[in-house]
Amino acid sequence: MRRATLLTLIVLLAASCGGEGGARPRFLSLGTGGTGGIYYPLGGALASRMSLADSTRQFTAEVTGGSVENVNRVIAGQIDLGFSLAVTAFQAYQGSDDVPAPATGLRIVAPLYPNVTHVLVSRSSTAATLSDFRGRRVSVGSAGSGTEQISEQLLALHGLSYDDVDVRYLTFSESAAALRDGAIDGAILSVGYPAAAVLEATTTGDVRLLGIDAERAAALRKEFPYYTPGEIPAGAYPGVSKAIPTVAMMNWVVADQTLDDEVVTGLLNILDRDRVSLEQVHEMAEQIDLDRLSDAPIPLHPATERWRAERER
Repeated sequence: MRRATLLTLIVLLAASCGGEGGARPRFLSLGTGGTGGIYYPLGGALASRMSLADSTRQFTAEVTGGSVENVNRVIAGQIDLGFSLAVTAFQAYQGSDDVPAPATGLRIVAPLYPNVTHVLVSRSSTAATLSDFRGRRVSVGSAGSGTEQISEQLLALHGLSYDDVDVRYLTFSESAAALRDGAIDGAILSVGYPAAAVLEATTTGDVRLLGIDAERAAALRKEFPYYTPGEIPAGAYPGVSKAIPTVAMMNWVVADQTLDDEVVTGLLNILDRDRVSLEQVHEMAEQIDLDRLSDAPIPLHPATERWRAERER
């Protein structure tokens, strides 16, 4: 009887450890964005590569509202990694209206690609700049997203507040559809190019793009140093025959400082050595530059600091 009881216990212990297959993998999540942007497909590809490279962990890309939701959920411990615009990470770390208590444990894990600001109107619109959006129906991005943060700053730069426009909180895909259907007059999108939603709008929705003049762009960069000069190149979208000046902002992968070093190192190694698999999913992956770690808006994860130091030896 005692031997049978002991044998049963051994079997149960083995089962709880995964039997001959070893311990069960730990599940981690990566917050991305809406399906009409670049975050989601790129995040899905990255999660897949990370899972293949790490037999002890399984990574899942989640559809989210974007930067602000991702950062808030990382801070709350609801997800392990998240994609974020520089403005969102910076404001969270410093403390802002969206994140009143400074998130001092938030860290940069890796750089992604630069977002460029797309300002869209119908081809028949008389609007020439964002200043002309007064009184008009304008999509500023999903509520609480990084795009919305940028939209509010850009409108203020042009002398407008939310009280001066009819604000609509739409995703990229929803903005494209609403412009096509005449349900809104303009939309602001912060996204890498070429973005699926912008391609759809300019191809089938009779939509054109507005620029941001150099003087206003310089004023924005002076007030908010996480912006950089940007442009939408000629040929990026139908109807864009010459480069459109605008502003840009880096995207980053963020996490809490307690995230396992192995996860951080594994992600960086994929970005450094296995970029081709990500580029096959979206060409924006070609713009990932690990040297941009020196421009991080908040401190780097300790494992990122070590990885960077070893890479520069």
